[in-house]
Amino acid sequence: MASFVDRVVLHVSGGTGGHGCVSVKREKFKPLGGPDGGNGGNGGDVILRVSAQTTTLLDYHHAPHRHATNGGPGMGDWRGGKNGETLILPVPDGTVIKTKDGEVLADLVGEGTEYVAAAGGQGGLGNASLSSQKRRAPGFALLGIEGESSDIVLELKSIADIALVGFPSAGKSSLIAAMSAARPKIADYPFTTLIPNLGVVQAGEVRFTIADVPGLIEGASEGKGLGHNFLRHVERCAALVHVLDCGTLESDRDPLSDLAIIEAELEKYAVDMSYAGVDGEVVPLNERPKLVVLNKVDLPDGKDMAEFVRPDLEARGYRVFEVSATSHEGLRQLGFAMAEIVKAARDAVAVAPPKVAPPVLRPRAVNESGFKIRREEKNLEPLFRVLGEKPVRWVKQTDFTNEEAIGYLADRLAKLGVETELFKVGAKPGDTVVIGEDDGVVFDWEPTMMAGAELLATPRGTDIRVADIGDRPTRSQKRDEQLERREAKAAARAELEAERKAGIWTESVSGRRAQTMRESTLDAGDDD
Repeated sequence: MASFVDRVVLHVSGGTGGHGCVSVKREKFKPLGGPDGGNGGNGGDVILRVSAQTTTLLDYHHAPHRHATNGGPGMGDWRGGKNGETLILPVPDGTVIKTKDGEVLADLVGEGTEYVAAAGGQGGLGNASLSSQKRRAPGFALLGIEGESSDIVLELKSIADIALVGFPSAGKSSLIAAMSAARPKIADYPFTTLIPNLGVVQAGEVRFTIADVPGLIEGASEGKGLGHNFLRHVERCAALVHVLDCGTLESDRDPLSDLAIIEAELEKYAVDMSYAGVDGEVVPLNERPKLVVLNKVDLPDGKDMAEFVRPDLEARGYRVFEVSATSHEGLRQLGFAMAEIVKAARDAVAVAPPKVAPPVLRPRAVNESGFKIRREEKNLEPLFRVLGEKPVRWVKQTDFTNEEAIGYLADRLAKLGVETELFKVGAKPGDTVVIGEDDGVVFDWEPTMMAGAELLATPRGTDIRVADIGDRPTRSQKRDEQLERREAKAAARAELEAERKAGIWTESVSGRRAQTMRESTLDAGDDD
């Protein structure tokens, strides 16, 4: 079973927002007291937070799926739903968050640093919040929106000041155990260390951290051995310390050849340049300050080997220290040399201001509509796809089983200018319109869905523009009916004019009125 994990793929999703409530206030002697449906609660967020109590990503290796709680639905009497609880996921200091494509989303350094990995969904509005002077008693509410979902990669890059690199069994773990309180596994066989080890060293007034990497060997850049997989843990280190084995029993190895191989492998390792440190730059490993440690000088052959190779190493410009992890020889001088490098690096960071790009404020353009329409083609038929934050969100909030809710969506889209833009791009009645991407809502566009649902005198929950939607005439049919009515009226007027000219109408209006009065008088006399 794995005990140390420094890279995991985490599947996170925010909580879904609660639905709004449709309710009407009912009291004695007040049968219709107005809408009182409350809003739904917002879904909870998923937040990654640096915690000093967490040192590995093992928990997320065993349970990679994390979901925040959902928001509660709204209730009557203006009672809002409960918001979902935020899910806090503790991560070690130095965790880098990336997408699956390698894009860096955040570099979490420092206790309490946070990153919102998945935001919770927005809760739907109740009918009390949707009421207005023109829409006094809405018979619908908005639905809650699902929270964000994403797959992110967590990579742990340990926070250490000094990194120890070297061949297997060079004595790196023994060196950390001798200089600090760390107690890594030590044995007399290669690849004893399977995970990076950290140790805290106190040298004078300087306190710093050292880390060792599981043994590097030739060909590590091609996947051989273990060290290349853990080199990300030394990317934050201020200096490298080459630990060379002067007491090796292998005939084909010596400290100089070991150093050349390790330097070559470090040169092949590509430091992650997609993120920068405090100073805004990332320095390759081979360009950082280096020290050379000739270990195991307590052995007779080790002492002779150290004296033999030391002049050559100093000629190359290295600072060389002869030490023994067993007898603690030379460890004090080595500790102060490390502290000197660490202090210089910290002073440079404190003096140099961080290179932070100035924020660029881009106000929204005056003619920006907030959406765009893309013309596509499917099955040799035109298709118009509406994309934008507002239209997509509005569709998700709409209850398509409620006619009034559909009418409200039509009003919002028309007010935003979607229908006008569809006319501009050449859409015709009956064309297919999709709002959203692949999982968007598909419908046949009819430009008769004009704004003004609040002016329609229809029962709550209904909309005459949506009712009997299959029998609703199109604009062209309504135009033909209007032309037919005009032609019928013109024919009727022509027929009446022909009758008048033919003499069928011989009496004037005044004569007909007098005849009517005489008939009324005669009828009155007969009654007497």
